[in-house]
Amino acid sequence: MHSGKRFGALEFAAWTRRSIYVLTVLSAIPTVLYFLGWKFVSVPWQPIAILGTAVAFIVGFKNNASYSRLWEARQIYGAIINDSRSFGYILRDSLSAKDQEKVKEMFLRHYAWLTALRFQLREPRAWENMGTAQFDEYSRKYDIPERLSQLDDEMKKYISEAELQYILSKKNRATQLMASQSKELSEAYTKGDINDFQWTQINQQLVKFTDSQGKAERIKNFPYPRNFSSITTYLLMLFILFVPFGILKELDKLGEGTALEGLTIWFNIPFSLMVTWCFHTLDSVGEASVNPFEGSPNDVPITQISRTIEIDMRDMLDESDLPPAITPKNNIVL
Repeated sequence: MHSGKRFGALEFAAWTRRSIYVLTVLSAIPTVLYFLGWKFVSVPWQPIAILGTAVAFIVGFKNNASYSRLWEARQIYGAIINDSRSFGYILRDSLSAKDQEKVKEMFLRHYAWLTALRFQLREPRAWENMGTAQFDEYSRKYDIPERLSQLDDEMKKYISEAELQYILSKKNRATQLMASQSKELSEAYTKGDINDFQWTQINQQLVKFTDSQGKAERIKNFPYPRNFSSITTYLLMLFILFVPFGILKELDKLGEGTALEGLTIWFNIPFSLMVTWCFHTLDSVGEASVNPFEGSPNDVPITQISRTIEIDMRDMLDESDLPPAITPKNNIVL
């Protein structure tokens, strides 16, 4: 998540510079041909304007869908924050008098669940963008914690070696950790350490965590539909290719009867670049938000949120040695 006021203009230009190079060349080719006498390369601008309208609609639709996915992901982790706090004090107040060690063990296992979940959500998918040059280069400005450490090293801070090996042998580690929590809770209920009402309350919190995990996995594992993504790309490419051909005559006429006659055709390069850059960058902005767990600067900061939850829950147990909060690096926090 970018935590500054805005992306800087130079920063934005650097992020899109590859597209600027390509768009400049695409604008220059028809301009040079027209200047050399190939007047037939000019095409009417009206069909291009109609195409541009269609592109504007579909890029706008894509960006709206991208924002919806991002906002839903943030709501999911907002629910995890609230439910974790509720789980913490309900568990503490229900079980501490009977088995304080079990309370601490279940707290630690919850931190392990948060850890396993964030590592699962950071796993790359074929449709994500972090492998492209544009996004990969920008990622060097900040740290993606899940790429700097291993899951087993992080989880061994919270659970025993035997349980760690058992969890690592499973495909969905976060699910198995929540299943272990349910098993511990069931054992406490069987022993009479908690009553029916307390068991129901705590179990409801575990169900909420499972529900939130499933929602996050749905966003992670189901991409923005490929048919919409593909048609957006193809229409955008057509528009970008034809714009420089569509305003050649209009710009050539601009200098008629003036000292610039014959030279205004060169205005085609900056004007075409400006129009096509706007559309292409709008599409790139949508791509930067459409996968909210991949590790981009526009992602939901799930690592920071997980650390915040851990600090809050440790504070509930009056622990003094709290882990440090995660702070932004170059205005980026994940």
